[in-house]
Amino acid sequence: MQSEEATASMEIERVSSEPKTGSGSPPLKPKFEPLKAHETSNGRVQFRKVSVPTHRFTPLRKAWMEIYTPIYEQMKIDIRMNLKARKVELKTRSDTPDVSNLQKCADFVHAFMFGFDIIDAIALLRLDDLYVDSFEIKDVKTLRGEHLSRAIGRLSGKGGKTKFAIENSTKTRIVIADTKIHILGSFLNIKVARDSLCSLILGSPAGKVYSKLRAVTSRLAERF
Repeated sequence: MQSEEATASMEIERVSSEPKTGSGSPPLKPKFEPLKAHETSNGRVQFRKVSVPTHRFTPLRKAWMEIYTPIYEQMKIDIRMNLKARKVELKTRSDTPDVSNLQKCADFVHAFMFGFDIIDAIALLRLDDLYVDSFEIKDVKTLRGEHLSRAIGRLSGKGGKTKFAIENSTKTRIVIADTKIHILGSFLNIKVARDSLCSLILGSPAGKVYSKLRAVTSRLAERF
C-alpha cells in the first residue's frame, strides 16, 4: 500500500513539473541565436580555392571589382587572387554571418569561370535553390567531325535563337563552351533544359523540341 502511494506521489510531482503551455498546445520550442562561421568550426578558418582557366584570366581581371565587392562586403568573405597558383582563394572571417556563405561565394566564382555573366552568376549569392549543372556532348552521344559541329550548331541555333528560347522557357542560363555545356537554374528547370539540349544533340529538329518544351513548361506552370 505504501509503495503504491509513493508511486502516485512521484507521478504527481513529475506531471506538475512540466511547463504549462495551454490546453492542447504543443510545448514551446527553445530559440537559439544562429552560430557564426568561426563558431561552427571551433574557431578555425575555412577555405575554398577555385582554379582559373587560362582563357578566363583577362575577363577575371576586368570584372574583379564586380566579383570582389559582393563577396567581401555583402557575404563577409575574404577573397584574393593567387597568381602563382592560378587560383581564386576564399576564406571565412570572424564576422562571417553564415558558414554557407563560403560555398555560395565559391559557386559564384565557379559560375563566372564557366562563362556566365556576372549579372546571372550573382544570383547564386542571393538565392538558395540555384545550382550549376555541367555535362559534355560525349556524355549524351559520341560524335566526331562534322557530326559534332552540326550538333553544336543545333544547340545554339541561328544567331543563338535556340539557346535563348530554351533559356526563356525554362528560366535558366546556358553556356555552350565548345563541347561542354553549363546550365544555371533551379533543380527542376535545369532538368527540363537539359532534356531539351539532349534531344537536340541526338538529332531532334528544333521545331519538335520547341513544341515539347512548351508542353512541359505549361504543365509546370499549372502545377505551381
